[in-house]
Amino acid sequence: MSSDDSLEAWSFDLPNDRIATRPPERRSDSRLLHLPLSGSGCEDRGIRDLVTLLRPGDRLVVNNTRVMAARLHGARSTGGRVEFVVLSPGPGPIPALARPAKKLKVGDVIALDSGDTVTIVTSAVEGVLTFLPSAPIEDIMERAGELPLPPYMERPADVADSERYQTVYAGPLGAAAAPTAGLHFDESLLAELAGMDVGLTRVTLHVGLGTFRPLRPEDIARGSLHSESTIVTEQAATEIAATRAAGGRIIAVGTTSARTLESATPMGAAAPEPGQRDTTLFIRPPYTFRGLDGLLTNFHLPRSSLLMLVASLCGKDRLFAAYQHAIHSGYRFYSYGDAMLLL
Repeated sequence: MSSDDSLEAWSFDLPNDRIATRPPERRSDSRLLHLPLSGSGCEDRGIRDLVTLLRPGDRLVVNNTRVMAARLHGARSTGGRVEFVVLSPGPGPIPALARPAKKLKVGDVIALDSGDTVTIVTSAVEGVLTFLPSAPIEDIMERAGELPLPPYMERPADVADSERYQTVYAGPLGAAAAPTAGLHFDESLLAELAGMDVGLTRVTLHVGLGTFRPLRPEDIARGSLHSESTIVTEQAATEIAATRAAGGRIIAVGTTSARTLESATPMGAAAPEPGQRDTTLFIRPPYTFRGLDGLLTNFHLPRSSLLMLVASLCGKDRLFAAYQHAIHSGYRFYSYGDAMLLL
């Protein structure tokens, strides 16, 4: 076993004041740390410098999933409070992360604060159960749901988050957390990039349970992650193939877009195959990417699969050196934080 197969090998110390709990005033105010894949040193930039770092003919691949107002509150018949985080809008029984999960039994009816009810269908396994709602779950979430901000923000979602914790190109509903690398783009930056002939392709990965569950040694031993649903449309596959054929670079916006591309691109192929598929792909060193040439991503939690994915592109030592530079230079970390460009 490699020393990098231990979770401790992926730890680093991050001062609390580097964790962003609020977004910048404007999406495109974010800082950007450019780490060239050529091996040269990192450069301090801003997200708007993408217009100089990208070339005409390049293509950004973004994840257009829309975050659900997935956090629901209710009470058991005894009066004890219950919290659910919906992991998928269905169809069928709704999977949810429940708290306190062990106290919920099959057949229990939970009265939600919205006035609706849910009936427990399956017992919890590692905190996840399924329930049947008394009304369409999308309607319940619209009436009474809250955006499930990551726990390290240590605050509930507010009105501003309903806009800022979604990408400007969000489409199909289904994510339990935002694809955060996309939060840096506003309409003006996207228009400027389009004007210089940088393409934009939308794929979908509905972010699920892994956002809320820490990576475990058994995940590393198994070599796979929780299953998440992905979609690559015919249009997306055609756009990416055309860019490849013309010599353009494919830059994934976020680790979710990267996993979608890698899951859909067969060995030896240069472009993804269209289709809807579930992926458990765990990208960690050593790994050879086949579906992308670069990555725009946020700064990630220690001991996380996302950190390992990024290290697979640039090398662990270079990534950790870049993180230390970012920490010492005041970059903001995690969901509402700044970005890195590996290209």
